[in-house]
Order: sequence, then structure tokens, then C-alpha cells
Amino acid sequence: MDATNSIAFPLLTTLTFVPLAAMVAILFSPSAAVALRFGFAGTLLTVMLSIYLLVIFDADVPGIQLAEQVHNLGFTYSVGVDGANILFIPLTAILALLALVYTLTTRRVTDRLYIACLLGYEGILIGAFCAMNAMQFWLWCFLELIPVVLLTIRGGTGQNRRWVVGMLLQHWGSGLLMTLAGFVLLAFGVMGTGEVLTFEWITLKESNSPLQYGTLIFFLLFFGFAIRMPLFPFHGWLPVLAEQGTVASVTIFIVGLKLGIYAVIRFVLPVIPDVAEQWTGFVVTLGLISIFYGALLALMQINIRRLLAFAVLSHTGMLIIGIFDFNLHALEGSILLSIAYGLATAGMLFSVGMIYKRTRTAYIPRLGGLFDTSAAIAFLFVISALSTMVMPGTPGFDGAHLLIEGTIKGQGWLVAIAILIGNVMAAGLLLRAFQQIFITAPRRGQRPYVHSPYMDSQHSVNNERIIAVVICSLLIGTGFYTTPWVHVIDQSLLSAGEPSAIYEKKKQPSPGAAPLDIGHGHD
Repeated sequence: MDATNSIAFPLLTTLTFVPLAAMVAILFSPSAAVALRFGFAGTLLTVMLSIYLLVIFDADVPGIQLAEQVHNLGFTYSVGVDGANILFIPLTAILALLALVYTLTTRRVTDRLYIACLLGYEGILIGAFCAMNAMQFWLWCFLELIPVVLLTIRGGTGQNRRWVVGMLLQHWGSGLLMTLAGFVLLAFGVMGTGEVLTFEWITLKESNSPLQYGTLIFFLLFFGFAIRMPLFPFHGWLPVLAEQGTVASVTIFIVGLKLGIYAVIRFVLPVIPDVAEQWTGFVVTLGLISIFYGALLALMQINIRRLLAFAVLSHTGMLIIGIFDFNLHALEGSILLSIAYGLATAGMLFSVGMIYKRTRTAYIPRLGGLFDTSAAIAFLFVISALSTMVMPGTPGFDGAHLLIEGTIKGQGWLVAIAILIGNVMAAGLLLRAFQQIFITAPRRGQRPYVHSPYMDSQHSVNNERIIAVVICSLLIGTGFYTTPWVHVIDQSLLSAGEPSAIYEKKKQPSPGAAPLDIGHGHD
């Protein structure tokens, strides 16, 4: 692994363990006020380190940068960044900070365990995104269960939180077992070709010998990651978690969902490209079903949280099709859309949480006419919604353009048109929700309103405005100038003008598709 751009201290390890150290300090702090200071110190320092990471990252150098490796007791600790994962790290850091700001407006601000879990969740996600060892990645995914369960039980708004946790453990446990089995079979399969037993990504990727159980390994890994995305038909846990969980935790969790997308890019396609190519039609079919099934189910929801959960399912279908197009344009588009969807969906979830604090309901028929009293929340929702609709001026526009261009080359016009139709459906449901919540007159004569010292104070209102301004500024700012971010993704996935290792196996275009051209990145 090429450790370019080395610096005087292990930056990626520091990014991972700063939130975890803050979590420990919070748990042992003498008071809630001190715990909150530790929380903000940890999240702010992580944001600054993530910005520093972007500054020193050289987008003109292909391959893994800032690599760190430690060999001890037969286990290898290995981290690094490239175009596939670097943008997820600042996204995680920013949303963790905003989630803590949002917590200031709730009664959970005095709950030290709750705040510690937010910081722990942030550190675990950064560690997983940085991992360049398959077993190390799996261990971070396993540890992710701890903060998710605790946050759901302690901070959820539903009455059936323990049942939700049971469903979550059942689904995630199955996914973890499948991915563990897949990684073990993969490592032993590579060892059978003459290599030593290792879970190092670079070794697994560069092993060109055919695997005896390649198809089984593919399905174990893909289905395990499909639960995390989630992809149809493995999505059943997401709507209930969105409905019953806490807004702050679910917001960070939106980034955690992208861990499944990232895992396919990192640990499936470059490692077993031949098998992945054989099952492209099957995966694309699941992606198309997810797009339309998610959009149709979202249109049927009266709970705004469940609506957003099914919208995420629809978006996941688009992303997985882009990844399996075997085209660098589509890959770049999928990564950029993952970042855009993560930030935009978080913005909508924050706005829904603010609405819930004012009205004590997430049911759309009980809402209406909130624009006059909550203009900042309305702007946050509509700008975030427009970003998921891939409107011009939002970061999703260029991402969708790349994805559609790659899909036309890799899968043909029919699949590309299906993606566009699904996106129009998703746009319609979000605009309809905005109209019903903020524009349409309320159906009941008197809207429910619960007075609370947290939401009535000017301090709480200012915190909500900070969240709205930060997310809207990021969406609009990056939307009008996505070139640097596309460049970061593009150049790091290319090597001397040739396709990256992810697409060393060139896929033949499907009937009716345009000739495949993946030798150049996006201009």
C-alpha cells in the first residue's frame, strides 16, 4: 500500500480515536455541563481534522494515501483514504457536530450516556470508513450496534423501542454473520492460491487466482451489505427505526447506511470482479425494484419519518445500479450522490425533528400551515428535498448526470430511463410532503403544541437556525461548484490514465448500450 502524503502524526487514527476519547471523558465527567463541553470539544476537533485531511489530500495522486499499518499479535491494523472514502469522513464529522447542536434543543442535553453514544458512533463510523483490512472493517461494523441500540432505547420517541431494537439486532446480526463468513471464505480462498492468510484489502484485491467458492462469497458479502444499505428486500428494519428512533441518532445513522454502499465499492467489486460481473443483471433488477417499491411505499405514508425511510430505499436502488454499471462515470456519480443524499436526508430529518418538537406529531394529516411560524425549518426541508431531487444547483445534479451517463453506457437507455422515472416519483412525493406540512392550511382547528423550556427559549431557536444555515450553505455551496469534489473522487480512482482496480475487468456493454468508455474521468 502506497503511503503517500505522509505527515508527522497518524491523522486517520487520530480522527478515529478523538471522538472515542471524548466519549470516555464524557462518561467519567462530574456533571452534564462538563460532559457537554467534552462532547463539543471532541466533535469540533474532529471537524477541523477532517478539513485538514481534505487540505493535504492530493487529488492528482492515484491510489491510497495517508496509509498507516501496524502489525501485532498476528493482526494488521491498516487504514488509508482515496476517492472512494475520503468525503465520507468530513460528512460524518459535520453531521455529528450538528446532531450535538440539535441535542441542545432537547431534554437529552443532560443525558451523559446519550451524548457519549453520539461521540462513540462518530468514531466507529470514521474507523470503518478508513479501514483497509476486511476483518478490521467488520469489527467496526459490529461495534456500531452498541451506540445504535443505546441511542434507540434511551432517546427514541416511539412506544415500541425494545421491539425495534430486537428487529434491528435480528437483521444486522444476520448481515454481520454473512459478511464474516464471506470474509473468512475469501481469506482462506486467497490463502489456497499460495498467499498467507490475510484480510488485507490490497492483498485480497491483487490476488488474481480464481476462487473455488467465488459465487458463494459474492452472495454472502453482497446480501450482508444489502441489509445495511438497505436494498429491497432487506429493508424492513429501516422504516420502524426511523419512526421509533431519535432524530439525532438517525441523522448520523444516515451516514452509516452509506457504509453498505461503500463496502460494496471497497470489498466486493475490486476483490471478486469476475463474479460480480456475472450477477450484474440480478443486482440491477434488485436496484430497479428498490427504486419503484420505495417510491410507491413513500407515496402511501402518512408518517413523515417513514416517508423519508422509503425515500432512502428508493435512492439506494439508484446508487447500487450505478456501482454495478462497471463504468467510472457511474461510480463517480454513485459516490457523489451518496454524499449528497446523506447530507440532504439529514437536513430533512433535522427539520422533521424540529417539527415534532413543536407539534408532538409526525403525521402529515395533522400538520399544515407551518411556513409562517417556522420559515427556517421550511427552507431547510425544501432545500434538502431539492437536493435529493437532483435539481440544478445542488450537489446531486452532477452526481446524477454522471450516474445516468454511466448507466447509458453500461446498461442501456431503458435502465437509465427507469432511474429517471423513479427519481421523478421521489421528487413528487417530497414536494407533496412539503406542501402538506408547510403550505396547506391545517385540517384541524387547533394544532397540537407542547410548551417546553428547550424549544421555547431563544437559545433553542438559534441552535435550530445554525443547523439550517450550515446544511443549506453546504448543499448550495457545493451544488454550484462540485468540480473539486468530482476531481477528488475521479483522480484517486484512476491510475496513469487507466481504469482503477475496481474496474480492471472491463464489462461488455449490454445490448442496445453505447460503447463503453472508461478511460477518462469527468471533465
